[in-house]
Amino acid sequence: MLLQAAKCVGAGLATIGLAGAGVGIGTVFGALVIGISRNPSLKDEMFRMAILGFALTEAIALFALMIAFLVLFAV
Repeated sequence: MLLQAAKCVGAGLATIGLAGAGVGIGTVFGALVIGISRNPSLKDEMFRMAILGFALTEAIALFALMIAFLVLFAV
């Protein structure tokens, strides 16, 4: 009983990284909108960099989710 409760608490703590990833994705695309509004001629270059930033940020979120599942369901 205590072990299961500890696993649930640990999995919940591991998902804190998902909130950080959401903030990071919002920051990336917010900076993209501001950058395009300041210099529209660099739209394609900035969009490629924003997609790279999105992918790296989303990877961190997936790692956090993977750790949460490992804590919860590992033997």
